[in-house]
Amino acid sequence: MVYFIINGLGFDCGFVKTQCPNKNIPCRDCLINRLKEMGFEINEEIKITELDSNEKRLQLDRDLIWQRFIDVLNIKHLIIMDKESGLSLLNYAVSGADVEPELLGGFIQANISFSESNDVSSMGSDKVDANHFYEFQYKNFNILLKDGNFIRLCLILDHKASDQMRTHVVTFLYEFESKFQDELLVLRETGFVDFDEMIDYIIQAFNISLVFPMIIAHSIPPYDLEIIKNNNIQKAIFNLAKEILVSKPFFFINNLVYKVKKIVNLEAHVILYEIYQLVRREIFIPIALETVISNMENLQEENHNKVEKYKPISAILITEDDISEMQEKIETMDKFTASKLIKEFIKKGKEAEKNSTYEITKKEYNKALYIANEFNLKGEISKISYLIFELDKKSKEVEIDFAIESAEHAEKNRDFINSIHHYQKALKILEDFMIYNDSDHRIKKIKKKILKLRAEV
Repeated sequence: MVYFIINGLGFDCGFVKTQCPNKNIPCRDCLINRLKEMGFEINEEIKITELDSNEKRLQLDRDLIWQRFIDVLNIKHLIIMDKESGLSLLNYAVSGADVEPELLGGFIQANISFSESNDVSSMGSDKVDANHFYEFQYKNFNILLKDGNFIRLCLILDHKASDQMRTHVVTFLYEFESKFQDELLVLRETGFVDFDEMIDYIIQAFNISLVFPMIIAHSIPPYDLEIIKNNNIQKAIFNLAKEILVSKPFFFINNLVYKVKKIVNLEAHVILYEIYQLVRREIFIPIALETVISNMENLQEENHNKVEKYKPISAILITEDDISEMQEKIETMDKFTASKLIKEFIKKGKEAEKNSTYEITKKEYNKALYIANEFNLKGEISKISYLIFELDKKSKEVEIDFAIESAEHAEKNRDFINSIHHYQKALKILEDFMIYNDSDHRIKKIKKKILKLRAEV
């Protein structure tokens, strides 16, 4: 079957070219005739693209999603105004753009009135007569305006609007006014209406959730997990997202695209397409900005209280119970007792180190170091600092071995993207940690491995 894309819509004509009853007529002319028979109004500007392979169809989908993402990144603020008065009815800030809606509304109304009455450009404005758009500069932003029957849509953009965004604005205005006609009339008459449903519709219509913070769904159906497992790019994206969420409460799509690009030389729109599939299947879930802000404020307040309570030793990686216990001991401690307690902590640390429990070892050494600093025992400080340095060295070696082992395991399973990711982890430790240098034979070996795996991808 021959597949066409008509102004962004897919259409399967139902015929193989060699068996088509109208094969002597150009496909474009045949398709336009069929659309007219269905009742569609067709103009000369209709864009028809013939796709003769699944690869081309996939490429078109990727490009479409990429442009959708670029468009939403371009939007800084969205304002819905009353068409007659120019008053702002609804404001939605997509990012932190410095916009005063009421002031901007007056500025827009004045420029449009002047432009329409004089039929000239004013204050840098440029009316696009064919599509009834207005465009002009406001501060450092680009303004795109489109009138509907009741409202005027105003988009504050970083850059000029794409053709796809213009088309989308026209569709949005028609559908928005059809859906919320009664609410808009009430709003015009009373000034009051529940905006929540309107805002939800705007977020969905302009794909604004693509720039929201993301989390991973708590429950993922086995079918979706199987799809991820069989798609190397999605599997790498999914694992990277889980890794980010270990240390952060959320992640952003654009950061995830950048991280995957650092691992493997794939085009951004290819990576984004796979991320979009995870969003579409609700494996990656957007969360409201208000929720993020609230959670961050609560976390900051909690951390602030902890730091204030335990400020003298807040930098040491030990628990609150350990801190309380040590504070009580220090109050009644002399230098002799301090030295004795330091030895006990060091002994416990070395015993833990024999069992390769490095976190426990480091905690015991940090306790000893804290007491040594409190009593200014310089010899003990030097000794303990060296022990911690050697411990870090052993710990890093364990991390390197684990990363290389994980990389080799992923490579055997032909999971090349995750293999590269683990090799890069090992390489970063080797290059960043001060006990290593460029002569370490593992650096050269891992770099060669990464190049080989990128070629496989």
